[in-house]
Amino acid sequence: MKSSVSARFNADLLEEQYALWCADSRSVDPTWSAFFEGFELGVAQLRPRGEAAAAPAANGAAVPAPAAAPVLEATPSEGQLAFYGRVVGLVYNFRALGHTQAHINPLSGPERNPRLAPSQFGFTQQDMDKEASNPLFRDGAKMKLSDMLQALEATYSGFIGFEFTHINNTVVRHWVREQIEAHALRSADPADRKVRALGWLIEADSFENFLGKKFLGEKRFSMEGGEGAMVVLNAILEKCPAAGVLEIEMGMAHRGRLNVLANFVRKSLTTILYEFTPNYMPDLVAGDGDVKYHLGYESVRELPDGKVRVSLAANPSHLEAVNSVVEGKARARQRILGDDGAATDRKRVLPILLHGDAAFAGQGSVAELLNLSQLPGYRTGGTIHLIINNQIGFTTMPADARSSAYATDVAKMIEAPILHVNGEEPMELYWAAQFALEFRQKFGRDVIIDMYCYRRQGHNETDQAAFTQPHIYKLIQDRQTIGQIYKKQLVEQGVLTQEGADKIEKDIWDRFEAGHAKMVEMQATGDRSVFSGSTAVEQEPYNHAPVPTGISRDIIQHVGKVLTTVPDGFNLHPTLAKRFIPRRQEALQNGGPIDWAFAESLAWGALLTEGHQVRLSGQDCRRGTFSQRHAVFYDSESRARYIPLEHVSPTQAKFCVYNSFLSEFAVLGFDYGYSIGAPNMLTMWEAQFGDFSNGAQVIIDQFISSAESKWQTPTDLVLLLPHGYEGMGPEHSSARLERFLQLCADKNMIVGNFTTPAQYFHALRRQKMRSFRKPLVLMTPKSLLTRPEAVSTEADFLEGSCFQEVLPDPLHHDDPKKVERIVFCTGKVYYDLAAYRQEKGITNTAILRVEQLYPFHKELVGALASQYGSASKFVWCQEEPLNMGAWSYIFPRLEEVVGTKVRYAGRGRASSPAAGSKARSYAEQKALVEAAFTV
Repeated sequence: MKSSVSARFNADLLEEQYALWCADSRSVDPTWSAFFEGFELGVAQLRPRGEAAAAPAANGAAVPAPAAAPVLEATPSEGQLAFYGRVVGLVYNFRALGHTQAHINPLSGPERNPRLAPSQFGFTQQDMDKEASNPLFRDGAKMKLSDMLQALEATYSGFIGFEFTHINNTVVRHWVREQIEAHALRSADPADRKVRALGWLIEADSFENFLGKKFLGEKRFSMEGGEGAMVVLNAILEKCPAAGVLEIEMGMAHRGRLNVLANFVRKSLTTILYEFTPNYMPDLVAGDGDVKYHLGYESVRELPDGKVRVSLAANPSHLEAVNSVVEGKARARQRILGDDGAATDRKRVLPILLHGDAAFAGQGSVAELLNLSQLPGYRTGGTIHLIINNQIGFTTMPADARSSAYATDVAKMIEAPILHVNGEEPMELYWAAQFALEFRQKFGRDVIIDMYCYRRQGHNETDQAAFTQPHIYKLIQDRQTIGQIYKKQLVEQGVLTQEGADKIEKDIWDRFEAGHAKMVEMQATGDRSVFSGSTAVEQEPYNHAPVPTGISRDIIQHVGKVLTTVPDGFNLHPTLAKRFIPRRQEALQNGGPIDWAFAESLAWGALLTEGHQVRLSGQDCRRGTFSQRHAVFYDSESRARYIPLEHVSPTQAKFCVYNSFLSEFAVLGFDYGYSIGAPNMLTMWEAQFGDFSNGAQVIIDQFISSAESKWQTPTDLVLLLPHGYEGMGPEHSSARLERFLQLCADKNMIVGNFTTPAQYFHALRRQKMRSFRKPLVLMTPKSLLTRPEAVSTEADFLEGSCFQEVLPDPLHHDDPKKVERIVFCTGKVYYDLAAYRQEKGITNTAILRVEQLYPFHKELVGALASQYGSASKFVWCQEEPLNMGAWSYIFPRLEEVVGTKVRYAGRGRASSPAAGSKARSYAEQKALVEAAFTV
C-alpha cells in the first residue's frame, strides 16, 4: 500500500510539473525542464503523422520539431507511452545522478545508487528485452533496454562522474552531453599517448622518491598519491598551441608545488635541489626570501607545434589566496597581448588553478573568485580548475570538512561543468584535461576537474597521518604508486616491453642524479650561476628625491574640457548638468578652486596622454561612495554610458573603471595581480569605506606589503581607503592606519594621508614616473571632498610643482622665533586645527603636516621644524584613539628629529575605532583639537 501511495504522489507531482512546463518552461526548475525536453522528444517518435507535441509557451530550450520524428500509422497505446516515459526518466536520471555511483575513488569501489536501479523506474526483468530508444541518447539508436542500461552505466558511471544538468544554457548543456556520450564510444587510446602519460607519471613519482632519499626528513609537501595531476597539466599543455593558447598563468598551494616547478614549469632541477641543502642562501635582489615550496617561476615550454609561456605565481601558505592574483595577472597579460578584443576574446592566455579539496570547499575566497569569472571588469575567458582531491584536509576528513556532497558543489553557482575523475586512470585524466580546454576555449567559462586521489604522506613528510586515519593509511601504505600500476598495465597490454618500461624509469632517474651531481659540483666550486630565480625583478632602492609631476596649463585645459563635455543629445542628470559640470568649468576658467575628484581625473587624463593606462576598480567607484567622482555619466533616460576619459586623445592609453561586486578579498587580489602583470598601468583599488579593507587583510599582509621581500615581485598598486572622523560610527571612520604602518619596513610601501587635492594629483602621477615601484596606501578623504578650504589652485598642478612629503605651515609667522609650539599632524585634522588657531587668534603655534607617513622623511621634517628655533613644545595631534592611528609609529621618529619629548593630543585608548554617537564624536574631536594647543 505504501509503494502505491508513493507512486501516485510521484505521478501527481510529475503531472503538475508537466502542466506548468507546457504553460511556461521558465516556471519550473531547470532539471524538470531538461527532463520534459527529453520526454517530449521520446514520445514524439510514437505520435502518428500530423499530431503535434505539447509545446511550452515560452520555452528557453531548443526542442527539435516533432515533424522530424518517424511517421507512424497508429496512435501509441498508453502502455507504450508509459514505457517510453520511463525510458526518458531513466536516461535523464543517469545523466543527473550517474556520478553518484561512478568509480571515481581509487581507494574503494563504486557504491550503487538505489535511485538508479531499474525497478525505481517501474522496469521488470521482462522489460529488459524490449526495444528502447531516446532521441537525446546516441542519436535515438534503438537497442534492448538491457543494452541501454549497460551503455548508460559505461557513459555516466565509469571512471568519470559528470555533473552538468545544473547548466541552464541549453546550447552549453547539450554540447557537454554530446562530448560525454561521444567519449564513451571513442576508439582505443593511441599507444604513444599512453607512453607519454606513463613518462609524466614516472617523472612525478621518481622526483618525490629522489628527494625523499637525497634529503631525508626535509619538508617538501609531496605530490605522492596525486601524480595524476601531471597527466592533466601536460595534456592541457600539449593541446595549447592548436587551441591558440600562447601563455598559461598558474596558481597553486604548496602541495605538489616542487613537482610542478620541476616537471611542468621546468625550473632548473639543479636550483631546486640546491634549495634543499643546509647552507642554501638565495641570491636575492633584496629582502628576506621565502621557503622553496612558496616560490614562483616562469619559463617558455617548447612543443612540437609551438611555444607556450608558463608562469606559476608565488604564493603564501594561505590556501586559495593566490587565486584572484592569478586571474588579475592573466587579464593583464590578455590586455598586453591584445587578447581582450572580439577577434581572440581572451583565448591566448589561459588561467589554471590547482586546489585542494578541503580548501576549495572551506575557503570563502573560492566563492568570491568564482563570482568574478563572468563580470565585465574581471573575466578572463574561463579558468580550468584542477582539484587534487586527497580526500583529507591536514587531519580532517570530508565528513567534518563540508556539508555538501562534493568539495566542488560551490562551483555549481556559476554553472561550471564538473568532472569527478579517478586519479589512477591516466587516459580518463587525459580526456578530461582536453575536454576542459576545449570547453574553455569554446564558451569562455570555468570548468572543474575534481581528481580523486589520496595523500601518501602526512600533511608533510614529518607528519604521522596514521595517528588520526589509521585504516586509510594502512591501505595507502600497501598500495603501489600510480606510475608503477600504469607501467604494469602497459606491459600487460603489450604497449611496452618490460625492458622499454624500465628504460623510461631509468632515464628519468639518471637525469635526476645528473642534476644532483651538477649541484654538488657547483657548490664545491662556488659557481652560483643557475641558482637565481627568473621571476625576480631588480629595481633601484627607494629615495626621497622630488619627482617633477606638474603638467602644462594646456593639458589642464584640454583634459578639463574633456571632463566637462558630453555628446549632443546626451541627457545628463540635472544635478550634474547644473552643478557638477559648471563648477568644474568655473575652476578651469578661474584657475581654481580644484577639488579632490577633479584633481584625480586631471591626473588620470594627463597620464593617459602620456601613454600610461589607468585602471580603477572597487565597490561603486564609477560614481564614488560619496557621489564625488562621476567617472561615468549615465543618460537619465536610457542609462547609456559615457566615459569622458575615454575621449582625451585619439592616441591615448586605455582607461578602465569598474564597479566591482561586493568583495574585498578577491577584488583586491585581482587588482594586485593586474598591477604585477601590467607594470605600465596605474592600477587602483578603492574600498567603499577604508575599514572594509580588512576583508582583504590576507592580500595586504601576504602579498602587497611583503611580496617584494619574499619573492622580489614589486608592485605600484594604489589603495584608496576613505578615512576620517566625522561622527559616522565605528565602521565608517577608520581605515586602520596603524595596521599599515605596522607593516612598514625596508621601504616596502608608501603610506600617506594628504590634505590637498594637488598632493593627491602629484602622488598618483609620481607612481608612474619613478624608477622603482612601491605600493601606495592612501587614507583618502570623505568630508574634505567638499570642504571649501580643502582645494587647490591651478598653479599647484603646473610644471615645476611636485609632491611634498611634508607640508610647511601656510600661515606666515612675522617672527618665527616667537613660535613656541609645533603641532605635527596628518590628514583631515589639520583643517580643524587651523580653524581653531584662527578662531582663537593663536600666533605662537606652527602646524606641520606629515603628508607621507612612510617612508618618513626625517631630514625634511627636521628642516621645517628648525625654522622655529625657539619652539620648546612639540605635539602630535591625531583623530584616532591613542592605540590606533600613527602615534605609536611616529612619536619615536619625531622625538629623534626634535631631540625632546613629543606630547600627544587625540582620543584616549579604545577597543572600538570610533564612537557610535555623533554628538560624542564631535565632543571628542573638539577636545583633542583644544588639547593640541594646551597639552
